[in-house]
Amino acid sequence: MNKRGFLSTFVAVALGAVSAGLASPSARAVAPAVIRVGVAGGVDEEIWEVVTQVAQERGLRVKPIVFSGAVNPNEGVHSGDLEANSFQHIPYLRDQNQRGGYKLVSVGETYISPIAFYAKKYRRLADLPAGARVGIPNDPSNQTRALVVLRDQGVLDLRPGFDPFTGTASLADISALRQKVELVEASSVVLARSLDDLAAAAIVNSYAYQAGLIATRDGIAVEKRERNPYVNIIVVRASDQAAPWVPTLVAAYQSEPVRQFILKRFQGSVIPAF
Repeated sequence: MNKRGFLSTFVAVALGAVSAGLASPSARAVAPAVIRVGVAGGVDEEIWEVVTQVAQERGLRVKPIVFSGAVNPNEGVHSGDLEANSFQHIPYLRDQNQRGGYKLVSVGETYISPIAFYAKKYRRLADLPAGARVGIPNDPSNQTRALVVLRDQGVLDLRPGFDPFTGTASLADISALRQKVELVEASSVVLARSLDDLAAAAIVNSYAYQAGLIATRDGIAVEKRERNPYVNIIVVRASDQAAPWVPTLVAAYQSEPVRQFILKRFQGSVIPAF
Protein backbone atom coordinates (compact mmCIF):
# COMPACT_ATOMS: atom_id res chain seq x y z
CA MET A 1 0.00 0.00 0.00
CA ASN A 2 1.40 3.42 -0.86
CA LYS A 3 1.79 6.31 1.64
CA ARG A 4 -1.45 7.96 0.57
CA GLY A 5 -3.44 4.78 0.99
CA PHE A 6 -1.92 3.99 4.37
CA LEU A 7 -2.49 7.44 5.79
CA SER A 8 -6.02 7.65 4.38
CA THR A 9 -6.87 4.39 6.12
CA PHE A 10 -5.27 5.57 9.34
CA VAL A 11 -7.16 8.87 9.37
CA ALA A 12 -10.45 7.20 8.42
CA VAL A 13 -10.19 4.84 11.37
CA ALA A 14 -9.22 7.68 13.72
CA LEU A 15 -12.05 9.93 12.61
CA GLY A 16 -14.77 7.32 12.23
CA ALA A 17 -17.77 9.17 10.85
CA VAL A 18 -15.96 12.15 9.27
CA SER A 19 -16.80 12.15 5.59
CA ALA A 20 -14.12 11.44 2.99
CA GLY A 21 -15.58 14.39 1.10
CA LEU A 22 -13.62 16.74 3.36
CA ALA A 23 -10.49 15.90 1.37
CA SER A 24 -12.04 16.44 -2.05
CA PRO A 25 -11.10 19.49 -4.15
CA SER A 26 -14.70 20.71 -4.32
CA ALA A 27 -15.06 20.61 -0.53
CA ARG A 28 -11.98 22.78 -0.17
CA ALA A 29 -13.78 25.72 -1.74
CA VAL A 30 -15.30 26.26 1.73
CA ALA A 31 -13.91 25.75 5.21
CA PRO A 32 -13.81 22.06 6.24
CA ALA A 33 -16.34 21.03 8.87
CA VAL A 34 -13.49 19.65 10.98
CA ILE A 35 -9.86 20.78 10.96
CA ARG A 36 -7.78 17.61 11.22
CA VAL A 37 -4.36 18.23 12.75
CA GLY A 38 -1.60 15.62 12.80
CA VAL A 39 0.18 15.65 16.18
CA ALA A 40 2.76 13.54 17.96
CA GLY A 41 1.79 11.60 21.05
CA GLY A 42 2.85 12.90 24.45
CA VAL A 43 3.51 16.64 24.76
CA ASP A 44 1.77 17.68 21.55
CA GLU A 45 -1.21 15.43 22.19
CA GLU A 46 -1.73 16.93 25.65
CA ILE A 47 -1.41 20.52 24.43
CA TRP A 48 -3.78 20.01 21.52
CA GLU A 49 -6.48 18.74 23.86
CA VAL A 50 -6.49 22.26 25.34
CA VAL A 51 -6.21 23.90 21.91
CA THR A 52 -9.25 21.93 20.75
CA GLN A 53 -11.31 23.28 23.66
CA VAL A 54 -10.26 26.88 22.98
CA ALA A 55 -10.96 26.50 19.25
CA GLN A 56 -14.41 25.04 19.98
CA GLU A 57 -15.25 28.11 22.07
CA ARG A 58 -14.28 30.24 19.06
CA GLY A 59 -16.46 28.32 16.63
CA LEU A 60 -13.80 26.08 15.08
CA ARG A 61 -13.98 22.29 15.29
CA VAL A 62 -10.53 20.74 15.57
CA LYS A 63 -9.70 17.03 15.57
CA PRO A 64 -6.15 16.11 16.63
CA ILE A 65 -4.93 12.95 14.86
CA VAL A 66 -2.15 11.25 16.84
CA PHE A 67 0.31 9.63 14.46
CA SER A 68 2.97 7.04 15.08
CA GLY A 69 5.27 4.64 13.28
CA ALA A 70 5.52 4.97 9.51
CA VAL A 71 2.78 7.59 9.18
CA ASN A 72 4.19 10.82 7.71
CA PRO A 73 2.04 13.79 8.79
CA ASN A 74 3.60 15.99 6.12
CA GLU A 75 2.44 13.54 3.47
CA GLY A 76 -0.97 13.66 5.14
CA VAL A 77 -1.22 17.45 4.83
CA HIS A 78 0.16 17.38 1.29
CA SER A 79 -2.35 14.77 0.15
CA GLY A 80 -5.35 16.38 1.87
CA ASP A 81 -5.92 13.73 4.53
CA LEU A 82 -5.03 16.38 7.13
CA GLU A 83 -5.57 20.13 7.12
CA ALA A 84 -2.55 20.86 9.32
CA ASN A 85 0.09 19.30 11.51
CA SER A 86 2.03 20.38 14.58
CA PHE A 87 5.15 18.44 15.45
CA GLN A 88 8.21 19.86 13.65
CA HIS A 89 10.55 22.82 13.30
CA ILE A 90 11.56 24.82 10.22
CA PRO A 91 14.77 22.89 9.31
CA TYR A 92 12.84 19.61 9.36
CA LEU A 93 10.03 21.09 7.27
CA ARG A 94 12.55 22.48 4.80
CA ASP A 95 14.09 19.04 4.37
CA GLN A 96 10.68 17.39 4.03
CA ASN A 97 9.56 19.88 1.36
CA GLN A 98 12.71 19.15 -0.63
CA ARG A 99 12.50 15.39 -0.27
CA GLY A 100 8.76 15.02 -0.80
CA GLY A 101 8.14 17.81 -3.28
CA TYR A 102 5.65 19.30 -0.83
CA LYS A 103 4.45 22.90 -0.74
CA LEU A 104 3.91 23.22 2.99
CA VAL A 105 4.38 26.39 5.03
CA SER A 106 4.58 27.47 8.65
CA VAL A 107 1.69 29.63 9.85
CA GLY A 108 2.53 29.97 13.55
CA GLU A 109 5.01 29.09 16.29
CA THR A 110 4.04 26.82 19.16
CA TYR A 111 6.79 25.97 21.66
CA ILE A 112 10.43 25.12 21.96
CA SER A 113 11.88 22.09 23.70
CA PRO A 114 15.26 23.65 24.40
CA ILE A 115 18.50 21.80 24.07
CA ALA A 116 20.84 22.62 26.93
CA PHE A 117 24.27 21.80 28.27
CA TYR A 118 24.31 20.00 31.61
CA ALA A 119 27.22 19.30 33.96
CA LYS A 120 27.79 17.63 37.31
CA LYS A 121 30.72 19.77 38.53
CA TYR A 122 30.44 23.09 36.72
CA ARG A 123 27.93 25.93 36.83
CA ARG A 124 28.95 27.66 33.58
CA LEU A 125 30.61 26.68 30.33
CA ALA A 126 33.16 29.39 31.07
CA ASP A 127 34.27 27.38 34.12
CA LEU A 128 35.34 24.36 32.05
CA PRO A 129 39.09 23.75 32.28
CA ALA A 130 41.39 23.30 29.29
CA GLY A 131 41.04 19.82 27.85
CA ALA A 132 37.56 19.28 29.27
CA ARG A 133 35.54 16.74 27.27
CA VAL A 134 32.24 18.23 26.11
CA GLY A 135 29.60 16.01 24.52
CA ILE A 136 27.52 17.16 21.56
CA PRO A 137 24.88 15.22 19.57
CA ASN A 138 26.03 13.51 16.38
CA ASP A 139 22.87 14.11 14.33
CA PRO A 140 22.90 17.22 12.07
CA SER A 141 20.00 19.18 13.58
CA ASN A 142 20.90 18.75 17.22
CA GLN A 143 24.62 19.14 16.60
CA THR A 144 23.82 22.47 14.95
CA ARG A 145 21.78 23.53 17.96
CA ALA A 146 24.60 22.59 20.34
CA LEU A 147 27.22 24.41 18.29
CA VAL A 148 25.07 27.55 18.16
CA VAL A 149 24.82 27.50 21.97
CA LEU A 150 28.60 27.13 22.22
CA ARG A 151 29.00 30.03 19.79
CA ASP A 152 26.58 32.21 21.77
CA GLN A 153 28.45 31.34 24.98
CA GLY A 154 31.80 32.36 23.49
CA VAL A 155 33.26 28.86 23.48
CA LEU A 156 33.85 28.84 19.72
CA ASP A 157 33.26 30.70 16.46
CA LEU A 158 31.42 29.30 13.44
CA ARG A 159 32.31 30.09 9.84
CA PRO A 160 31.29 33.54 8.59
CA GLY A 161 27.86 33.59 6.99
CA PHE A 162 26.51 30.53 8.79
CA ASP A 163 22.74 30.81 9.34
CA PRO A 164 20.81 28.03 11.13
CA PHE A 165 17.67 29.07 9.24
CA THR A 166 19.24 27.95 5.96
CA GLY A 167 21.67 25.16 6.86
CA THR A 168 23.28 22.95 9.47
CA ALA A 169 26.69 23.15 11.11
CA SER A 170 29.21 20.46 11.97
CA LEU A 171 32.65 20.35 13.56
CA ALA A 172 34.06 21.30 10.16
CA ASP A 173 32.28 24.66 10.43
CA ILE A 174 34.15 25.70 13.59
CA SER A 175 36.45 28.56 12.60
CA ALA A 176 37.98 29.11 16.04
CA LEU A 177 37.91 27.30 19.37
CA ARG A 178 38.11 30.01 22.02
CA GLN A 179 38.05 27.59 24.96
CA LYS A 180 40.43 24.69 24.59
CA VAL A 181 37.88 21.96 25.17
CA GLU A 182 37.54 18.62 23.40
CA LEU A 183 34.23 18.15 21.59
CA VAL A 184 32.98 14.55 21.71
CA GLU A 185 30.24 13.45 19.30
CA ALA A 186 27.72 10.84 20.44
CA SER A 187 24.06 9.97 20.06
CA SER A 188 21.62 11.85 22.25
CA VAL A 189 20.67 8.74 24.21
CA VAL A 190 24.35 8.08 25.01
CA LEU A 191 24.96 11.68 26.06
CA ALA A 192 22.06 11.56 28.48
CA ARG A 193 23.77 8.63 30.24
CA SER A 194 27.31 10.00 30.14
CA LEU A 195 27.37 13.05 32.42
CA ASP A 196 29.59 11.21 34.88
CA ASP A 197 32.17 10.69 32.12
CA LEU A 198 32.04 14.17 30.55
CA ALA A 199 32.68 17.65 31.87
CA ALA A 200 29.46 18.78 30.18
CA ALA A 201 27.07 17.54 27.51
CA ALA A 202 24.35 18.96 25.28
CA ILE A 203 21.23 16.87 25.81
CA VAL A 204 18.00 17.23 23.86
CA ASN A 205 14.90 17.85 25.91
CA SER A 206 13.25 14.44 25.51
CA TYR A 207 16.24 12.54 26.93
CA ALA A 208 17.03 15.19 29.54
CA TYR A 209 13.46 15.01 30.82
CA GLN A 210 13.71 11.23 31.15
CA ALA A 211 16.86 11.75 33.21
CA GLY A 212 15.07 14.18 35.52
CA LEU A 213 16.75 17.25 34.02
CA ILE A 214 14.93 20.43 33.03
CA ALA A 215 16.73 22.90 30.80
CA THR A 216 15.55 26.08 32.48
CA ARG A 217 16.32 24.69 35.95
CA ASP A 218 19.37 22.48 35.51
CA GLY A 219 21.06 23.61 32.31
CA ILE A 220 24.32 25.55 32.56
CA ALA A 221 23.71 26.95 29.05
CA VAL A 222 20.35 26.90 27.25
CA GLU A 223 19.60 27.71 23.63
CA LYS A 224 17.83 30.99 22.98
CA ARG A 225 14.17 31.11 22.05
CA GLU A 226 14.50 34.28 19.97
CA ARG A 227 15.37 33.91 16.27
CA ASN A 228 15.55 30.17 16.67
CA PRO A 229 14.59 27.96 13.70
CA TYR A 230 14.12 25.02 16.06
CA VAL A 231 10.93 26.42 17.53
CA ASN A 232 8.04 24.06 16.72
CA ILE A 233 5.44 25.26 14.24
CA ILE A 234 1.94 24.72 12.86
CA VAL A 235 2.08 23.70 9.18
CA VAL A 236 -0.51 23.85 6.40
CA ARG A 237 -0.50 23.62 2.60
CA ALA A 238 0.68 26.80 0.89
CA SER A 239 -2.68 26.90 -0.90
CA ASP A 240 -4.45 27.04 2.49
CA GLN A 241 -2.21 29.71 4.01
CA ALA A 242 -4.83 32.43 3.51
CA ALA A 243 -7.83 30.26 4.42
CA PRO A 244 -10.10 31.90 7.03
CA TRP A 245 -9.78 29.00 9.49
CA VAL A 246 -5.98 29.28 9.69
CA PRO A 247 -5.73 32.43 11.88
CA THR A 248 -8.44 31.06 14.16
CA LEU A 249 -6.51 27.81 14.58
CA VAL A 250 -3.24 29.63 15.29
CA ALA A 251 -4.91 32.06 17.70
CA ALA A 252 -6.49 29.14 19.57
CA TYR A 253 -3.04 27.66 20.07
CA GLN A 254 -1.40 30.97 20.91
CA SER A 255 -3.99 31.73 23.59
CA GLU A 256 -3.55 32.38 27.28
CA PRO A 257 -5.20 29.10 28.41
CA VAL A 258 -2.74 27.14 26.28
CA ARG A 259 0.23 29.20 27.49
CA GLN A 260 -0.72 28.61 31.12
CA PHE A 261 -1.24 24.90 30.52
CA ILE A 262 2.24 24.55 28.99
CA LEU A 263 3.89 26.50 31.80
CA LYS A 264 2.16 24.57 34.59
CA ARG A 265 2.19 21.11 33.02
CA PHE A 266 5.77 20.97 31.76
CA GLN A 267 7.51 23.19 34.34
CA GLY A 268 10.11 24.66 31.97
CA SER A 269 10.95 21.57 29.92
CA VAL A 270 8.68 22.96 27.20
CA ILE A 271 8.56 26.74 26.71
CA PRO A 272 5.78 28.64 24.90
CA ALA A 273 7.08 30.47 21.81
CA PHE A 274 4.25 32.98 21.73
